[in-house]
Amino acid sequence: MSNLHEQMKQNMVLRGFSPKTQYAYLNHVRYFENFFERPLESMGAPEIKEFLHYCITKKNLSRSYVNTTYSALKFMYETTMNRDWDLKHIPRAKKEKRLPVALSPGEIQRLFAVTTNLKHKAILMTTYDAGLRVSEVANLKISDIDNHNMQVIIRLAKGRVDRYSLLSQTNLEMLRLYYRNFRPKLWLFPGRFPDKPIHPRSIQRVFEESRDKAGITKKASVHSLRHSFATHLLEEGVNIVYIQQLLGHANIKTTLRYLHLIRVKILKVNSPLELLTRKNTKEHDDA
Repeated sequence: MSNLHEQMKQNMVLRGFSPKTQYAYLNHVRYFENFFERPLESMGAPEIKEFLHYCITKKNLSRSYVNTTYSALKFMYETTMNRDWDLKHIPRAKKEKRLPVALSPGEIQRLFAVTTNLKHKAILMTTYDAGLRVSEVANLKISDIDNHNMQVIIRLAKGRVDRYSLLSQTNLEMLRLYYRNFRPKLWLFPGRFPDKPIHPRSIQRVFEESRDKAGITKKASVHSLRHSFATHLLEEGVNIVYIQQLLGHANIKTTLRYLHLIRVKILKVNSPLELLTRKNTKEHDDA
C-alpha cells in the first residue's frame, strides 16, 4: 500500500468510517489510478471528470456506484492530499430516487411459511420484526436480545450510534425455540465457525431461497424486510418520528420516502375523478 493510501486509511479511521467503507474507498482510488496508469499526484480535475464520464457512459455503472467513486476520490484529494475540490469543475451525478421494494403482509407470511430451517426462519423473522439492516442482524449477540424490556439493542449501527428496536412476543418465542435447538454461545446467529457471526451474503442467500419458494416475483432483497417493517408500521398509524428512531435514520427525509408506499385507502385520499363523478351524480339526483 502506497504512502497516500496509508494516509487516506488513517484519515478514514479518524473520521470513524466503517471497515466496509474504508475498503470500498481504497478500491475506487486504486481503480482510478490503474485506469490512467499514473500516480495520483500527477492528476487532477480533468482526469477525474474523464474517469467518472467513462464509468457512466462506457461501463454503464449505476449512479450510486459512480457517486461512491466520486466520494472516494474527493476524500483522497481534498482530505488526504489537501487539494481544492471545485464542485463546478467536478459535478456529482444526480442520485436516482427509486421507491424501496416492500412486501405485503401476506407475502411476509408466505415467506416465513416456506422457510423450514429453524435458524433461517429466526434470522428472517428477527430482521422483519425489528426492521434491521442485514449487517445489523448478522452482528447481533445473544446479549442484545433484551427480553425483560422486549427490545433489541443494535450496537454501533450505521453512523456509529446505538439504538433500540422492537422485540415482539412472537419473535421472542421463535428465538427461544431456536436457542434451545442450536445453543449459540456469543453471536446470536454464528456462521460456519462459532466464534464468527454469519456473513451478510449468507443471509441474502437465505432470503432469496425463501422468496423464490414462496413464489414472490418482486425484485426484493433481504433489505425489503426492513422496508416492509417501516411500511406496515405506517399503515398501522404509527407516528413517522417513532419509525425514524426505530430505523436509526439520522434524517427524517429518509423515512418520509415510505409514505409513497402506503396504499391510497390508508391515506384516505380520493381521486379527483371520483369526486367529479360524485358531484355529477348528486346534481343529477337533485334535478
